[in-house]
Amino acid sequence: MTATQPPLTAHRFAMRFSSTPRGARLARRMCEHCLDAWGVPYDSDAHDVVTLVAAELCANAVRHGHVAGRDFHVRLTADPATRTVRIEVTDTRGESVPRLPASPAPDGEGGRGLLLVEALADRWGCSPRTGGGPGKTVWAECTAYPA
Repeated sequence: MTATQPPLTAHRFAMRFSSTPRGARLARRMCEHCLDAWGVPYDSDAHDVVTLVAAELCANAVRHGHVAGRDFHVRLTADPATRTVRIEVTDTRGESVPRLPASPAPDGEGGRGLLLVEALADRWGCSPRTGGGPGKTVWAECTAYPA
């Protein structure tokens, strides 16, 4: 008799948030909760990395992708089979494409978010918004499950 492993299930979460600092905080908290429920526990390095990347992408959507009266959208997908979590943040400002800064001001308060994403994520990028409408999706993928 051979024991078989049940198939690993991919997890998905998607929600719209107000394009405000409060909306960005709520998006981060929802991502934290989902990760823990999906087997990436609080206080693990992987949880901290994915949460920080999600927080930076959401903050950028509010700061650089804000259009009055428009929300931003977060999609979080975790696939234990590939050990990957993908974060996608969509805003409605397509003309504002993210770029890594040459070097942030040493005493400045901003300009480091994408540098953190670049350092922590396995890969990241930006693509036009799918499904029509103005905007873009900035995404990042992180290894989150042990081998």
